[in-house]
Amino acid sequence: MFKLMKYVKPYGWMLLFSIALLFAQANLDLALPDYLSRIVNTGIQQGGVESAVPQAIRQGEMNRLVVFLSAEDKEVVLASYSLIDDLSPDYDTYLEEYPVLKSEPIYVLNDIKQAEIDRLNPIIAKALLTVSGLEQALADPAKAAEMSGAFGGFDPSQLPAGMDVFTLLGKLPADQLAQITDAVDEKFATLGDTMIVQAGVSVVKAEYEALGMDTEAIQNDYIMNVGGWMILLTLISGVCTIIVGYLSAKIAAGMARDIRRDVFQTVESYSNTEFDKFSTASLITRTTNDVTQIQMVVMMMVRMMFYAPLMGIGGIIKVVTKDSPLSWIIGVAVLMLVSLIAVIFSLSLPKFKLIQKLT
Repeated sequence: MFKLMKYVKPYGWMLLFSIALLFAQANLDLALPDYLSRIVNTGIQQGGVESAVPQAIRQGEMNRLVVFLSAEDKEVVLASYSLIDDLSPDYDTYLEEYPVLKSEPIYVLNDIKQAEIDRLNPIIAKALLTVSGLEQALADPAKAAEMSGAFGGFDPSQLPAGMDVFTLLGKLPADQLAQITDAVDEKFATLGDTMIVQAGVSVVKAEYEALGMDTEAIQNDYIMNVGGWMILLTLISGVCTIIVGYLSAKIAAGMARDIRRDVFQTVESYSNTEFDKFSTASLITRTTNDVTQIQMVVMMMVRMMFYAPLMGIGGIIKVVTKDSPLSWIIGVAVLMLVSLIAVIFSLSLPKFKLIQKLT
């Protein structure tokens, strides 16, 4: 095998380019499941709303949210939004997107980094769910009594008629309000940030409807956008496959040509004594069939030998980085596949050698 390495050198740049394309193709193929997951989880289940940090929120709803935030979190949240009213310079632009602005000022999210959105996600989600829970309790007195334990013994059903619960909570002493928020945080602690954010997304979607936004268009736009990227990645992956197939065929055919040329030149230099050791049929078979076998192996190696490990290792890395409790299944599956391939090779190689000998 090592004797054939000298025939690879003239096509070294093609081989390196093929490996680079295979690396790109593997990354593209490994990215496709994530896009499909986003379409199902975010596009369909969450209505195209990606996070619990709303792009816009009514001023009244924001005032309710900050009641359940610490002083530090309240400052961070309010700094991430800009208040828009009828005196704002871009009022007409925002009014077209958020029709409720005609009757109530709104807060619009500033252009902040994704890391900041990730930090705000659980903070705002908890506040949104708390406000939503209180609103549901106020709408159903029976439910209000049941939920009093979740609010540190605070029972919204006992409030006088016409009393705004959020105004009352905002006027409570800091220690008493802290007792309520601690009780709420204790309930949320069992869920985890991921579940809290997913639950908060449904409240954000309801807020978008209250703002007068077209939630159906938001969902469709999200699905079309992610689906478009999936199609683009698939097309690029297909182009990589075609180019690698062409290059692998060119490398294999070029090597076969060079090997046949050298074999022919070597045979031409044989003396009559050496010719007597080989039959004409044997020399023809070595020049045609044997070299063709090498050509096919080279082509398969370029197309599959580099691609399969990239997919296997990349797949394991993807699963491990997701921190899934079922990631061990991938490790077991890979070990089973490697064992199966080893068994198949151990059975097929002796038979392949026998076939070549008979040929």
